[in-house]
Amino acid sequence: MSTDAPAEPAESALTLLARPGFSLLLAYRICAMLSYQIVAVTVGWHIYEVTRNPFSLGLVGLAEVLPFFCVAPFAGYLVDHLPRRRLGMVAASGLVLTAVVLTAVAQGWLPFHGVWPIYAAIAMTGMVRAFLSPIYNALFARVLERQQYARGAGLGAVVFQAGMVAGPALGGLLVAWGGKGVAYGVAVAVALIAVGCLAVLRVSEPVHSGPAAPIFKSIAEGGRFVLGNRIMVGAMALDMFSVLLGGVVAMLPAFLHEILHHGPEGLGILRAAPALGSVCVGLWLARRPLQRNAGRVLLFAVAGFGLCVIGFGLSHSFWLSALILLFYGAFDGVSVVVRSTILQLATPEEMRGRVSSINGIFISSSNELGAFYAGTMAKLLGLAPAVVLGGFAVLSVAGITAWKNPTLRRLNLRDLQ
Repeated sequence: MSTDAPAEPAESALTLLARPGFSLLLAYRICAMLSYQIVAVTVGWHIYEVTRNPFSLGLVGLAEVLPFFCVAPFAGYLVDHLPRRRLGMVAASGLVLTAVVLTAVAQGWLPFHGVWPIYAAIAMTGMVRAFLSPIYNALFARVLERQQYARGAGLGAVVFQAGMVAGPALGGLLVAWGGKGVAYGVAVAVALIAVGCLAVLRVSEPVHSGPAAPIFKSIAEGGRFVLGNRIMVGAMALDMFSVLLGGVVAMLPAFLHEILHHGPEGLGILRAAPALGSVCVGLWLARRPLQRNAGRVLLFAVAGFGLCVIGFGLSHSFWLSALILLFYGAFDGVSVVVRSTILQLATPEEMRGRVSSINGIFISSSNELGAFYAGTMAKLLGLAPAVVLGGFAVLSVAGITAWKNPTLRRLNLRDLQ
């Protein structure tokens, strides 16, 4: 896939990492992600150990996503109106508090029994998570110059995917080695490092003049801005519908058992393959950032994502499926980097928190609802037919977007700089 950009020296990406502000911001992002992921894995084990009821595992996701959706619009407003670095420290401290409460529950230090304290802690995690991405995106624009956004978005995607891979693996190892209390304790330590990264970060904050707009009017203003920007809403909708209709990760255990006939040890390989593909693409785009024809590249990447979904649904070979998932993650990585760059370049400084929160709602809803959609369609149509149908639906979304949104199709990122 051509980036239509001249080759740049490999050191250019390393130059960004040498900037103290950007390296500290990336450290904050990966530490927050690791703490959240360690807790997520450990809580699943903790809940099932207490209840022995699979339905209780489903309630973990519900306990997190409902508070996230409720808080996300207000989180964006606060990010736009309060000092972002300090607000980020408060949010990371929320991760610390959540892990401390769970540690106390696991060790029996609290006079409470049952699972409701665990669900309460997870609800707090959902509220805290609503702040993490808006704060990162808002500070991202303060530590880099506009011409560095595309390369920085690639590095940010690499860090995010690294946390997505390493967090669950580390959480599982910690539970197996030291038990739930140790795993929660490590999550506390990593979240404290995230707090420390923002504590020493030196960044200028935007100056707010005049009284703040009423909160609901301000949130509505952010929504109107996103819906009125054809490039931004097109990129968000592409990502949302591709993940909603073409997500296969939630179905991997069933594919392993029913179609690929592979043991549970294969689940780690299949789960890691998309992340590896996304990391490779992020590194490549950090070295050779997109400038021209970014809209066409995005649309082709979504179409490639859909073809990978179809190929995965038709495959009966474990290693072929793993290879397809590698490209599945690579195409998704292109979409993530381009969408992140558009978000940074097209958003006014005073709206970064609200726009990022809206983007987070788009993405979170697609992930959560995508798993529900995939399970429902698999029950109605069968496992492989449901996945293949989803891949064709993704191709249709890419085609309709290319037809109906010529502004996105003709997008050159350099025109936004």
